[in-house]
Amino acid sequence: MSEFCGCPGSKTRQFHRTEQVTEEGGRRQSRLSQWPVQLHLVSPPAPYFKQADVLLSADCVAYALADFHKDYLAGNALAIACPKLDDGQDAYLEKMAALIDDAEINSLTIMIMQVPCCGGLLALAKQAARKAKREIPMKLIVVGLEGGILSEEWL
Repeated sequence: MSEFCGCPGSKTRQFHRTEQVTEEGGRRQSRLSQWPVQLHLVSPPAPYFKQADVLLSADCVAYALADFHKDYLAGNALAIACPKLDDGQDAYLEKMAALIDDAEINSLTIMIMQVPCCGGLLALAKQAARKAKREIPMKLIVVGLEGGILSEEWL
């Protein structure tokens, strides 16, 4: 079952990449394995979330971190959100709890920027984990404004 709100771009899609990924010379291949990625649009029952390792990333992270695809996105299902600019964060809480309980995700990695407003995404993830019936490992990665990893810790 997928959520579909009328826009063809919101239709749930899973990509099956068969090409060999090469990192030398030329362009890198995307490591994105599904669509949509915006937390408002993702569907927890989508097959790519079932028992997956999920990366919940603040919107700005992928722009600040040069090797986001290679180092963090590869092998993970993705959801992105902005805790400062996005409305409807109660829906975010429900979706994250559904990912934990209904999709039975294996783990949740939260990637945020070092700015204070990004802490809201971590707070939402922690709240969803408390609301969920299942316990899962959660990791926090904080990215600096200049693109470096400032900290990485299991919660």
